[in-house]
Amino acid sequence: MRSVGVEEELLLVHARTGQPLALASAVLAAADRSAEQRSHGDGAPGHAFEKELQKEQVEFATKPVTEMGELGDEVTRWRAEAGRHAASAGALVAALATSPLPAQPSLNPGKRYAWLGEQFGLTAQEQLTCGCHVHVSVESDEEGVAVLDRIRPWLAVLTAMSANSPFWQGQDSKYASYRSRVWNRLPSAGPLHVFGSADRYHEQVRAMLDTGILRDEGMIYFDARLSATYPTVEVRVADVCLEASTPVLLAALVRALVETAARAWCAGDPPSRVNTGLLRLAAWQAGRSGLDGPLLHPETTRAAPAAEVVRALYAHVREALVESGDDERAREGIAGLLERGNGARIQRELLRTHGSLTSVVTRCARITIDSRA
Repeated sequence: MRSVGVEEELLLVHARTGQPLALASAVLAAADRSAEQRSHGDGAPGHAFEKELQKEQVEFATKPVTEMGELGDEVTRWRAEAGRHAASAGALVAALATSPLPAQPSLNPGKRYAWLGEQFGLTAQEQLTCGCHVHVSVESDEEGVAVLDRIRPWLAVLTAMSANSPFWQGQDSKYASYRSRVWNRLPSAGPLHVFGSADRYHEQVRAMLDTGILRDEGMIYFDARLSATYPTVEVRVADVCLEASTPVLLAALVRALVETAARAWCAGDPPSRVNTGLLRLAAWQAGRSGLDGPLLHPETTRAAPAAEVVRALYAHVREALVESGDDERAREGIAGLLERGNGARIQRELLRTHGSLTSVVTRCARITIDSRA
């Protein structure tokens, strides 16, 4: 069974106004103190939190697991821990991929972030976005690149399912995932061509780094990439999801995509050669529509209803879902998501119901910790 891990980025916001707060250092310090108290000096593991680009956000990473129930427990645990540490600093955490309210982000200190700010200017300074990254284990770089080549057409569907960023600087962006549009301002972000081998993948990465435009391999922001740290394929197209159950659904689908692609490679089945331009259009459409408009069908590159496209993804990976024991979870998760909508739909409904973006943020903060809220 392939192991799976999830990284989530969360916004830090004012408990009353919903405005983003530059409190990452205080939250991480609280997490450090809590971990130290638990360990009592016995060398026990610390916490899962790290700083991100901006002071208004914090990131956690789950441990790699093979059971989706355990992954769900991990996500729920670390969201709750993040909420507790934020409260100690006078803030809330919200699983929102962009701030609905106007924000003036502030870069975290450090040489790498300073370099990013200098190199990319306003693009980096405005980059207050929160994503969800899914890691799935692979046996080798060769298998990993074979997987990357074969999952390309399906990644935009994950963006649509996770879309949770309709608002930007106090306005409705008219997108379901505006995060995906802001993120793709970075020069290495987005879909890529078929590589064909691990050697060609690494040649591409070296060539990009040799330009001097990127500082290090961590700035290879492909939609999906080989992790520079772990023996995994890392899928990076999703918004951070409002409800804690959604990243678990995404992780089940991504693992099944990886397994399906690896089996196709072993069987000698070639990857789809859909060109990168069409994939960029599919990604744009997914960011625009989410689940509330047409998407480009991965098998035809023609517009189709979102529900049809999501069900096509399920059909594509169903065999792997059944064998991993995730089929029922995936079917129920997809049905629920299509019925109630993704985070973008929920945020817009909250605005219609409660009339203010402040209410949207504070209510979403409650949902982040407790999806029953």
